[in-house]
Amino acid sequence: MGLCTAVKKVSRRGKYLVLIGLLLSVLAWITTFSGETDKTFNVILAPSQTIVSENKLREKLISQTAETSRLNISAEKEECPEESPLLVGASKLSFEPSLTLKDVENENKEVTEGEYEPSYCKAKHSVAILIPHRQREKHLLYLLHHLHPFLQRQQLHYSIYVIHQAGDATFNRAKLLNVGYLEAIKDFSWGCFIFHDVDLVPENDHNLYICDQQPKHLVVGRNATGYKLRYKGYFGGVTAMTKDQFFKVNGFSNNYWGWGGEDDDLRVRVEQQKMTIVRPPADVARYTMVFHKRDTGNQINKDRMRLLGQTLKMWRSDGLNSCSYKTLSVERPPLYVNVTVDIGQPNS
Repeated sequence: MGLCTAVKKVSRRGKYLVLIGLLLSVLAWITTFSGETDKTFNVILAPSQTIVSENKLREKLISQTAETSRLNISAEKEECPEESPLLVGASKLSFEPSLTLKDVENENKEVTEGEYEPSYCKAKHSVAILIPHRQREKHLLYLLHHLHPFLQRQQLHYSIYVIHQAGDATFNRAKLLNVGYLEAIKDFSWGCFIFHDVDLVPENDHNLYICDQQPKHLVVGRNATGYKLRYKGYFGGVTAMTKDQFFKVNGFSNNYWGWGGEDDDLRVRVEQQKMTIVRPPADVARYTMVFHKRDTGNQINKDRMRLLGQTLKMWRSDGLNSCSYKTLSVERPPLYVNVTVDIGQPNS
């Protein structure tokens, strides 16, 4: 082999080697670039993912902190004492003709949409006050004026519901109270219900608006009867029953249109369930009745004795489970929840 021929072969081999080297370099560069690209994108994406995760975590922590804070605030409040130190006993009531709703609102700044609970201690009792109403605005004003501070001195968590019967049909106190119960339990799981006539104002705040082991009658005496019980079995005016007690008797009858009989019907239901009516002491359970003429829509119920004779037969099917009505409006001014309803007509 000549020298020239050898050099040519080496030269061709070198070219091949150089070409192979270049190809390997390109492949290495591509691999490196690909790796760096992944790393670059990882650098870009990872912080974004981290930010999203941190935001979610922060939101969760804020939510948990707020909930914990709320619970801690609640936990920090000591339970109100068994007997409120704010009670003043018997009070001489006054009914100023110049009193306005705005005056009563200004006197009860801590009442919101009819509801109040002590800010300085945790109330032992949650109570819904149910007031059937129609065309008794002045009586309602006087009652609210005295009842709000009365209940606040008892350190209760309470709400006042005024159930207004729309239209001109005969007044039906019992059915309105059933409606009040059914509407109130939509707002809160109240443990106690006070069924309260609009024209009776309590005189002594030791007459506690709380429920008992048995259904409780709160009106032992009033000025209109010389502060004596109207009759032995009287269970009207203002009564207190727990949610379970009221449910057990199926509430009031819906069939007492006009004045009288529905409270005796409720007493029969209570006694039929082997419950006993209890009362506070006579010198405590005293009320002032704000006098008025009975309106044409609330005349004496001539069917009351006939209906009372059917109570034991009808109580299971006539009451809460058959109370039909149409809610026209639910308004929440500062001092009470105003529920306006159409409860139909007699025998409808």
